[in-house]
Amino acid sequence: MLTELLTGWIANQRWFAGKGRPIDDLSIESSTQLAADDPILAHLVVSVRQGDRATRYQLLLGLRDELPDRLRHVLIGRTEWGGRERYAYDAAHDSGLTGRLLAGMDVELQIGPLSFHRIQDVEIDTTPRSLVMTAEQSNTSIVFGDRYILKQFRALIPGVNPELEIVTALAAAGSSHVAKPYGWIESTLDGQPTTLAIMQEFLSNSSEGWAMALTSVRDLYAQPRDLSAADSGGDFAAEAHRLGAATAQVHRDLARVFPTAVIEPPEVKRMTETFRRRLDRAIAEVPQLYPHADVAHAAYDQLADIDRPVAVQRVHGDYHLGQVMRTAADWVVLDFEGEPGQPLAERRALDSPLRDVAGMLRSIEYAARHLLADHPDAASLASRAQEWAARNRSAFLTGYTEAGGSITGADAVLLHALKLSKAVYEVVYEARNRPTWLPIPLAAFQE
Repeated sequence: MLTELLTGWIANQRWFAGKGRPIDDLSIESSTQLAADDPILAHLVVSVRQGDRATRYQLLLGLRDELPDRLRHVLIGRTEWGGRERYAYDAAHDSGLTGRLLAGMDVELQIGPLSFHRIQDVEIDTTPRSLVMTAEQSNTSIVFGDRYILKQFRALIPGVNPELEIVTALAAAGSSHVAKPYGWIESTLDGQPTTLAIMQEFLSNSSEGWAMALTSVRDLYAQPRDLSAADSGGDFAAEAHRLGAATAQVHRDLARVFPTAVIEPPEVKRMTETFRRRLDRAIAEVPQLYPHADVAHAAYDQLADIDRPVAVQRVHGDYHLGQVMRTAADWVVLDFEGEPGQPLAERRALDSPLRDVAGMLRSIEYAARHLLADHPDAASLASRAQEWAARNRSAFLTGYTEAGGSITGADAVLLHALKLSKAVYEVVYEARNRPTWLPIPLAAFQE
């Protein structure tokens, strides 16, 4: 039975959010056939119940009488379909079937509960072959030749995904810092239009910000100790400056195309108390954080004393070096969906743009220090890491402010509190998942 096969298979997928908990029930909520001949392509929405929580996932299900060797690694099992047994597999990996998705967007296909959409005035080439990227965790990205990348949201939350909302709005406003959108796929869940996938330009000749930063750090660590970060051949500061400017431009465009507001001092105080509660919980779980509690509380005290409104707007929400790509022209920002797993209302909520700035500053710190984990010369290289991080944080902030981002007075107080709140989260994460990396977030309280 297909549901039994899916129950065993889904628990082992990288994007399955319920790892470590037993599956009590799996049911198929919808099944839409997109290709009827062998091979068959069906779009499934399945509901997985674990305890009192049910989560929906989507799957492109392929069915074949004979399974070629190239698809053996995504085999789900043998199941009955259309009156006979067939091989069932994850068709996201089948380049012979994924072209149906391009064709559906090109003609704006409506079939069953599925709606395919094409951005106005764009053309979609339906001929490129596809390949699944292997680095994804919570979603699946399918690359079509060197033209497009389709992000398939695996766990489904009813509503329009913030990434579709923001990317289409910024592109329509003429932003050069988003990858061009081409189309999207949606369905209806709980009476709400729900984003299943979004397709954008694939930035084939580009470099990820995280990889570029790590190359710079490695180059610095390999240089003679008397050579400064500024004089190192792989200096990243100019790129950090450009990235800061691009970030400010994205924030300015977001404020132009979406609503803005302010939060009054009483709300700022409530935010401060939230930070304190998170700190207390983190200390209870990770005692190594306790000696640094006074530093965090001092920052939160300053934040609570702010006596003027704080501007809020739509933001990225999960901003770090892995979310930006350097093209030949400039920096491009990716993945505007916000923190995966959080309710859509929270991901769409207005926030200070300094939350994104804080996230990028913490990411720069990670780039500088994470190579020191288990490094035999970690102690002697620590000052080099600090120098690189300070230089590139400064370059990023300079680029941000020169391009119109505001970080003065109360802004600087808020930014400092947001950085430490982010570091508190990182302390708990590293203690749970990568204990040898714990010194990285702890160093934030010693700056």
